[in-house]
Amino acid sequence: MKDPLAFEAEESGEEAGEDASAAAELRACDVPAELHRWRADRALAHLIPEFSRSYLQQLMADGAVMLQGAPLWKAASRLSAGDRLTVELRPTPQAQAFVAQPMALDVVFEDEHLMVVHKPAGLVVHPAAGHWSGTLLNGLLAHHPGAATLPRAGIVHRLDKDTSGLMLVAKSRLAMDALVRAIAAREVQREYLALVHGAWQGASVLDIDQPIGRDVHNRLRMAVLRPEATGGKSARTTVTLLDTQAQASLLACKLHTGRTHQIRVHLSWMGHCLVGDAVYGGRVLWGLTRQGLHARRLRLDHPVSGAPLDFVCEPPADFMDALSQSGLHYNPAIPG
Repeated sequence: MKDPLAFEAEESGEEAGEDASAAAELRACDVPAELHRWRADRALAHLIPEFSRSYLQQLMADGAVMLQGAPLWKAASRLSAGDRLTVELRPTPQAQAFVAQPMALDVVFEDEHLMVVHKPAGLVVHPAAGHWSGTLLNGLLAHHPGAATLPRAGIVHRLDKDTSGLMLVAKSRLAMDALVRAIAAREVQREYLALVHGAWQGASVLDIDQPIGRDVHNRLRMAVLRPEATGGKSARTTVTLLDTQAQASLLACKLHTGRTHQIRVHLSWMGHCLVGDAVYGGRVLWGLTRQGLHARRLRLDHPVSGAPLDFVCEPPADFMDALSQSGLHYNPAIPG
């Protein structure tokens, strides 16, 4: 039973799909003499090495491991040589994540190699803890059969759950490999709109080149780190001021790198948290209850034909309503 979320190691999603639909497997084994007096979880990990110790511990806690016909609840219990163990190997949430789930996708462009979709705020891109179903990946698996043959169903970059906007998705392995190379070489131009707190104090065009890594004080957040700090990765964002008022400002942000939460972290570090972004100090204003960030534009060469592509998707209603109430001016003809 493979973990289908180890996407980089998977060459085919078909195996993961088969695992997801498999019924629980019963595995029986006798404790050999060399494992006498071993802890139950350690012994099970030795006897069933294809599964992690933490997974086997969870099975014990769920009552899925029997010792001599009685439930074995405690991972620290000591086993004796000759003990009979029966284990019900149940599909994990991870194993059930890589399944097709039909959903309405807002497809901006599609051909045999490439899709561009408009992801709404609130839609999770990849299955993860707390979101094992109903993700964009699940929708892509239902959208076209080839998604099951691609790592991550063809997803080559991600947006945070509460960020709206344009995303690239490969539909063939040829396109996927080319898109991954193009993103790494910074040949895919990504532009975002950001609604931030406060009157803008910086230059009208500002290049933020500051390394980002895990926040040492809060492991759920990222942070700008000192250049000499360990764990930091280079991160560069170009910010262009579009309009500013006393309470808020509207910015266009171009990504040159793609670090986790990059725009959110860089703007928070500048003292301009995104409206609605509680993780990085933002507050709800003008009814915008999610972070004020929208992936507006994608420019790239087609990964197979080489034809130039340029996609623009204007912000959704909640973002536009907040702009209207803020008094900020938005001109759709933003220069590229």
